[in-house]
Amino acid sequence: MFNWDDDPDLNITPLMDVMLVLTAVLMIAAPTITYQEQITLPGGSKTTKSQKTNSLTIRMDKTRQVYIDDKVYEIGSFADHFSDKNIDKNSSVYIRAEESLEYKDIMDLLKGVKKAGFLNVSLITE
Repeated sequence: MFNWDDDPDLNITPLMDVMLVLTAVLMIAAPTITYQEQITLPGGSKTTKSQKTNSLTIRMDKTRQVYIDDKVYEIGSFADHFSDKNIDKNSSVYIRAEESLEYKDIMDLLKGVKKAGFLNVSLITE
């Protein structure tokens, strides 16, 4: 008769033997499996020196005087004088303005630059 009080033992030795054999086979076979895919890479461009773009710096002091190089303009007449200049419209324009100026003064300066046809305008801060 069966004794139901005995705990049956699970024998996993054959399972471990099979797993070790499979691991050894995969460790030997895995480095020999290689895949090769034929791809065509796009052609690259040759390295060229970038050309230095022209830039223009406009300064405005706390008395609302606008300076371009050595010329001085009043903020009211700046837009008219600036649009008459023959400057490449693709060049970068950098604006330096006094910290104590009102926002309206800076916007008037930006309007004058935009009216002249410049689109690449940056404000310089510290």
